[in-house]
Amino acid sequence: MNDTRKAVLDALDDGPVTGPDLAAQLDVSRAAVWKHVEALREDGFEIDSGDDGYRLESVPEFGGPAVEYGLDAPFDVEYHESVPSTNVVARELADDGASDVAVLADEQTGGKGRLDREWTSPSGGVWLSVVLRPDLPPARVPMLTLAAAVAATDAAREAGVDAEIKWPNDVLVGDRKLVGILTEMEGEADRVSWVIPGIGVNANIPADELPEGAVSLQTEVGPVERRLFVQRLLERLDELRSDPDAILDAWRERSATLGQEVRVETPEGIVEGVAKDVDLPGTLLVETDDGVERIHAGDCEHLRPA
Repeated sequence: MNDTRKAVLDALDDGPVTGPDLAAQLDVSRAAVWKHVEALREDGFEIDSGDDGYRLESVPEFGGPAVEYGLDAPFDVEYHESVPSTNVVARELADDGASDVAVLADEQTGGKGRLDREWTSPSGGVWLSVVLRPDLPPARVPMLTLAAAVAATDAAREAGVDAEIKWPNDVLVGDRKLVGILTEMEGEADRVSWVIPGIGVNANIPADELPEGAVSLQTEVGPVERRLFVQRLLERLDELRSDPDAILDAWRERSATLGQEVRVETPEGIVEGVAKDVDLPGTLLVETDDGVERIHAGDCEHLRPA
């Protein structure tokens, strides 16, 4: 959404505004005001024209302009009804120099999770990839994956769902998966070019469309306003990337893993023990019979008590 259309919506937030007043506020012609209003109507905003001027009656349920309206974070939103993968689209944008762009889709037809696993992405979910250009050394980029998990967890909790994080970045309700995150990065040994957290949320998806072991916001609390959910997720992600020192503590507070008996499959083998803590940049510390193991990457399973 361009800046003038955002300004039109901001002006309409305060009530009805006449065309001449809008033109004067925005320093454009009355014809330009009419064109921007028509464009917003085409985007799904219901704008009434009455004797007292233009009045915003309703906001579209979902989509790029809908998410940008009222978003308190500096992201442009590129929306697609259906794409093979939002991460693929985001990579193309990043390679073209884009920054702070959120690629959002109602449906993915070729989504992937960690270890190239298929990720079911039907219509009604939140499938989101965010192009970031952080001022971080490559070794600290995993912090952004933890930040994405915290942001998704907080958005789910504000929607009324008791979500927690399984190390490193799966968001669970109980032992069922609500959110998956896959982060991609490009850079060199001493600098990062771009980072793309890809975030998949089972939002308004009925139980019969979910894979085994999954849960959705809808199955827990009924349909949610995806526009507001995405806004809160992006706003929280923006807060955390601006304060990297707060990420680990926020992750710990929302962790379902710490204190648990875990089995972690790592490239070097299986590690079993009690998850004690996380350390920079997201390393899991597991207390085993042979001492504390530091795990930088792996597939974590929570073990139920015998």
